[in-house]
Amino acid sequence: MSPRLLSKSSYLNGLQCLKYLWTSFHEPDKIAEPDVATQYVFDQGHEVGKLAKKLFPGGIDIPDSDFMGNIRQTRELLKQRRTVFEAGISTGKLYCRVDILKPVDNDEWDIIEVKSSTKIKDVDLEDVAFQKYCCQQAGLEIRNCYLMHIDNKYVRQGEIEPEKLFVIEDITEQIADTSRSVPEKVATLLEAIAAQSCPDIAIGKQCNSPYECLVEGCRDFLPEDSVLELYRGGQKSFELLNNGVLAICDIPDGFSLTGSQEIQKACLLSRLPHVDRASLRGFLDTLEPPLYYLDFETFATAIPLVDGSHPYQNIPFQFSLHVVRQGALIPDHFSFLAKGDEDPRPALLAELKKRLGNTGSIIVYNQSFEKGVLEDLGEAFPKYETWVKSVTGRLVDLYQPFRSFWYYHPAQKGSASLKAVLPAVTGQGYDGLNIAKGDDASYKYLRVTYGHVPDEERQRVRQDLETYCGRDTEGMIWIVKVLREIEGKG
Repeated sequence: MSPRLLSKSSYLNGLQCLKYLWTSFHEPDKIAEPDVATQYVFDQGHEVGKLAKKLFPGGIDIPDSDFMGNIRQTRELLKQRRTVFEAGISTGKLYCRVDILKPVDNDEWDIIEVKSSTKIKDVDLEDVAFQKYCCQQAGLEIRNCYLMHIDNKYVRQGEIEPEKLFVIEDITEQIADTSRSVPEKVATLLEAIAAQSCPDIAIGKQCNSPYECLVEGCRDFLPEDSVLELYRGGQKSFELLNNGVLAICDIPDGFSLTGSQEIQKACLLSRLPHVDRASLRGFLDTLEPPLYYLDFETFATAIPLVDGSHPYQNIPFQFSLHVVRQGALIPDHFSFLAKGDEDPRPALLAELKKRLGNTGSIIVYNQSFEKGVLEDLGEAFPKYETWVKSVTGRLVDLYQPFRSFWYYHPAQKGSASLKAVLPAVTGQGYDGLNIAKGDDASYKYLRVTYGHVPDEERQRVRQDLETYCGRDTEGMIWIVKVLREIEGKG
């Protein structure tokens, strides 16, 4: 592909940030590789795209391995009035690939864009408007434009039914206004690409919207504990940046901060943690022994993998459970990690019920997630429904003391997540683990369970999953121990 050809992806990158666009052409080594979670999203999109093609029998799929070959083959198939998948449209300095280009009456064509999301987004309208413009510039008459996305109400029963999984929405009218501005936007982006120097674009909300920007180095000027780490800072953080305030410690007195943000600033100035001992005492007094520390790992796929589930439903495939009994020096540890590619939920439920006693607090981190997983399980398997209700009634959220800033350590850097709290409070975290994030756990489990990988790799990943999930629950024990020590000093 020509280094100066404006493709659909570069068009969207340019609308997000001109610096992103320029860097991708002139200094591509400064564009980071997608992380595991982003790659997982890409993989989901590819699978959804393949399934969508089944709704258009007779369509011709064009491989993308040969750029010029793709364009030539597309032109030939368009002459034959065939439905084309991944049609390559090149005109002037523009290029796009259309998911589905379908012939209709009177020598016209319909554009059908396939997305793995469950609703239409603004960026999708920009996406399709650019495709329409490219097609028109190449001499094609476009009748209608459609967005084909996932129906999140679909429930799998047996083989996937593509005609029920997808919703096809006519967005012809929705992109009308957007389409009128495409020529001007194209001109601006081509001018930016041709520039000798990189546009000077300040960091802002566009860095994460609509996608995570992959340009490296944009934030290197920021000091440690910058205003971008302000707890729930949002637009306030960028307002401070625009006014020349880079560090939280330098936020002027009188600037409007929430109570939690004031605590964060005070802790950075003193380099000491904030402790609300009375609130901690009240929280710790709610814990009823024996204490069960529970964590789930789940996957959520666009195309449901198991019967009775819907798109993007959290399907638990693993749990870790540490049990601290009164008087015991060492906690008991129980774990479950699904084997094979069958529905993991029945075996997980049976094992969890066997290990959870009838009394005692069940401690989780971010209760809404674990509670949601449990309630879904009760709904999917009615014989467990009463038991699930009794379990959810015993949940205690360890997130609460940190979300409420009853305890805050400056090393948390404005985050109350377990990944930030555990090392800040206990000095021990996830360093050195081969899996250190939930998204990575989901992706790697799916790959070794449903993909074709060597047995040695499969066993290694499964051990990594056990270690990671076990760290979550053991880490919660460590946190509660430290909180008790802190509260006891009051």
